[in-house]
Amino acid sequence: MKIQLNKSFFITVALLIATATLAHYSALWRMKETTGSDDVAAEKKPLYWVAPMDPNYKRDNAGKSPMGMDLIPVYKDAVGDQEIGTVTISPDVVNNLGVRTAPVTRGRLDLTISTVGYVQYDEDRLVHIHPRVEGWIEKLHVKAAGDPVIQGEPLYALYSPTLVNAQEELLLALKRNNPTLITAAMERLSALQVPHSEINRLKKSGKVSQTITITAPQSGVLDNLNTREGMFVKPGMEMMAIGQLEHIWVIGEIFERQAASVQVGDAVRMRLDYLPGREWKGNVDYIYPSLNAKTRTAQVRVHFDSSDRFLRPGMFAQMTIVTKPSRETLLIPREALIRTGSQSRVVLAKGEGRFKSIAVKVGRIGEDKVEILSGLKDGERIVTSAQFLIDSESSKTSDFKRMAHADDRITASSDSVWVSARVESLMTEHRMVTLAHAAIEGWQWPAMVMDFTVDEAVDMSRFGSGMNIHVEIRREDNNFVISQVHIPDMDPDNVQPTDAMEHSDLESMNHQEMDHSGMDHSEHQQEAGQ
Repeated sequence: MKIQLNKSFFITVALLIATATLAHYSALWRMKETTGSDDVAAEKKPLYWVAPMDPNYKRDNAGKSPMGMDLIPVYKDAVGDQEIGTVTISPDVVNNLGVRTAPVTRGRLDLTISTVGYVQYDEDRLVHIHPRVEGWIEKLHVKAAGDPVIQGEPLYALYSPTLVNAQEELLLALKRNNPTLITAAMERLSALQVPHSEINRLKKSGKVSQTITITAPQSGVLDNLNTREGMFVKPGMEMMAIGQLEHIWVIGEIFERQAASVQVGDAVRMRLDYLPGREWKGNVDYIYPSLNAKTRTAQVRVHFDSSDRFLRPGMFAQMTIVTKPSRETLLIPREALIRTGSQSRVVLAKGEGRFKSIAVKVGRIGEDKVEILSGLKDGERIVTSAQFLIDSESSKTSDFKRMAHADDRITASSDSVWVSARVESLMTEHRMVTLAHAAIEGWQWPAMVMDFTVDEAVDMSRFGSGMNIHVEIRREDNNFVISQVHIPDMDPDNVQPTDAMEHSDLESMNHQEMDHSGMDHSEHQQEAGQ
């Protein structure tokens, strides 16, 4: 029995020694882990420092922004999947923003160009009437522009000494029976626009006519009637023109970047405002070689048949040009494209709430689709809704704080906060005060010096330079207004904060002020709520 007791004793002692050894090594292991994590934290260095209110302002070291704020460090983990420009949004925030995505596809862009056009006469069938000799209009058979005329009908009767002399030369040649002179005299009368019927009459009757009647060379309507009875006319003067309404041209205007997409033969649909239910169809039959110097647009010509004469020169038309499909390329929805003055961008959806704004090279732009020449791959997904907000964050390589969940204790959307501050300067006449205030976590503001507008209900005489106070700051759009002020009874021996005010100093100042005033921060908030 004595031997068994000794064995139990030794076994118990051995167990106690083993337990103590394990505990010792476990403590050493935990100490090593803690030390290792501290070393990692110590080695963690910011990528750069950025201004709180201007993320484009970046520096390699800590310092002050142009507005006097402390620069905020940006770490590698805050950039999102270790890639600068990638931002991360929680799923519920994605739903609240209404973010929609679409895939990058490969296909042919059916480019349809919607533009305007102007109806005018078919210039191939437009005839201008000019006199070839000097003379006077004895009789004008047409009275106004727009009057219809028929081929062979008289237009005007002209008295011209030149025509009288030409008739006499033909009669003289006939008397001499000289075939050469007769032929020359007849050709001269024809060149001076004397009708063949009048030349035959002269040969038969042998009598000179004092006036010669000029007839219409084609049927149509008068345009640009610039003469009246009794007027003196001479060569080079445009008297009138005759156009045809059965054949019409429509001149369309297209942008310079679209000119390369339009080809002769492309189908065209045309509509007019005064006939909304009617549509004309035609084809591009000519592309003008030069651009309009005033509008910087290229012009295309389309011929339309207008046997019913509904189309009239001077009308304004809406045209749709259906171009031929181009080569196969990458296509994205047009709404996904972000165009700036320097580049074009899209927001790439990388999955798991990660987004990144990337630059792309754009080809032709259609009504619904856009050609992408480089920057994307087939099958990638891009953002088609709310992409401007994401792009503004990604392009600034932000940590997306504005879309992260706020602390349950402080809401980032609160319209007013209480904060401790020191009065730097006063502008009583403008009701403005410059404060050096502590950090405002709810608004993600660091400690800084800033100008504030003072509400009309606050007595400006209560402020004094160098005074430590509690103020309620109310946010009104882009303005920040001091709506309430609490001035604690400060100890005269209290040390004023320095210009390089730190958050810890302000916190200690706050505790001192609250000890003197007997009023804590929560009481301020209760007063503000009342």
